[in-house]
Amino acid sequence: MLIARVEGSVVATKKNDKMTGRRMVLVRPFVVSEPGAQSFKPASTTLVAYDALGAGTGELVLVVQGSSARLAAPDKDTPVDAVVIGIVDSVDCGKTKLYSSGG
Repeated sequence: MLIARVEGSVVATKKNDKMTGRRMVLVRPFVVSEPGAQSFKPASTTLVAYDALGAGTGELVLVVQGSSARLAAPDKDTPVDAVVIGIVDSVDCGKTKLYSSGG
């Protein structure tokens, strides 16, 4: 499982039939690069993830990949490798608050 920020949406008019009507988002994983870090660092890569929760651009989300993504999809035969499974409210690392949605 990883934490990522939604950077946008992905639209594909031609796709596997099982993906019809499915929302896809572009997410960038975030990491805590060292103990005692005061903030997240964005990873250099992005992922396309299936999103059934309706996460908005800029929100931090929880993403699962691989077989966990297949289990989180509404249909186990859906061809997904990454799925948004949660919208993050806050993240604390030790006594440091790294993120708060403010809501």
